Amino acid sequence: MKYIASIFAAAAVALTGGLAKAGGELFIYNWTEYTPPELIEKFEKETGISVSLDTYDSNETLLAKLQAGATGYDLVVPSQNFVPILVGEGLIQKVAVHELPNYKNYKDEWRKPEWDPEQEYSSGWQWGTTSFSYNHELYSGKGESLAEFFEPSEEVRGRLSIFQTPDEVISLANIYLGTEFCSEDPKVMKKIQDMLLAQKDYVVALNSETMSDLLTSGEAIITNHWSGYNRLGRLAGAPITYAYPKEGVVGWFDSLVVPTSAKNVENARTFMNFMMDPVNMAMLTENQGYGDAVKGTEAYYSEEVKTAPEINPPKGLNVVFAPTCSPKAQALIDKVWTKVWQ
Repeated sequence: MKYIASIFAAAAVALTGGLAKAGGELFIYNWTEYTPPELIEKFEKETGISVSLDTYDSNETLLAKLQAGATGYDLVVPSQNFVPILVGEGLIQKVAVHELPNYKNYKDEWRKPEWDPEQEYSSGWQWGTTSFSYNHELYSGKGESLAEFFEPSEEVRGRLSIFQTPDEVISLANIYLGTEFCSEDPKVMKKIQDMLLAQKDYVVALNSETMSDLLTSGEAIITNHWSGYNRLGRLAGAPITYAYPKEGVVGWFDSLVVPTSAKNVENARTFMNFMMDPVNMAMLTENQGYGDAVKGTEAYYSEEVKTAPEINPPKGLNVVFAPTCSPKAQALIDKVWTKVWQ
């Protein structure tokens, strides 16, 4: 979305947040297609820091990479329920986010969140919702219920795509069935397992990267989706609609954190500070179409962002942020997923 660069050009000099030319390198490990090149170019120009980027497709992939001893990354971007896991396993370090100059711009409602109560480890990247999307030219439904995803009609057989990891799929299942998140009760998880096994007959792909492409081609007519990713596909011309089912959707909050093995910690803190500048965060929101945790970004939004349905959900929507599961609960989730997809 190269048009966004011109929106922020005039403000770039005025709101630098006290950043000085730092130089050196910064290695970021982020979700696929979640880091606008224009934003990185702006950061490099203002700080003199050279940025390298690798990508992943799920929280589970990120966790496994760090657990396996991966080094070389200075910033990674886990969702809220994975931050305590990374802290507990000693995989990320304290960087005193609350002491950064631009922390003054952080919205009160996102300060000291449950997953980082002293704001020592994390600063916000983006937040949004997880639901499902459908090709409105090929599908007769209206996305009104999670039943359309978990117990689909015959027209969806062989044309349903779901995420390739269990985190958000199981959370959506909890919302649909009204069951406890992170349940340690085998009976509850057996109920979810039975539903997913029945759903499996309708699935054409496990996919967490090219959901809009599957819908556009018609290979799938319903797929798991993230709100902002749906917007990007829609703006590119895909005939897709993001569903807000009556039961609710999964909420998530992705954060910047610094691995324990990071070699460029101060440059990582510089990037965190950079992203708490409303000009820069608005640039990310314009590109990605998710919510943010920084005050003043609305002044830099386009009219399209201000009215996009993916960013402005219906009033009264039930949005549930998944907690961090206990080891016992996570083991049950993994067991169910393996049983369904072994």
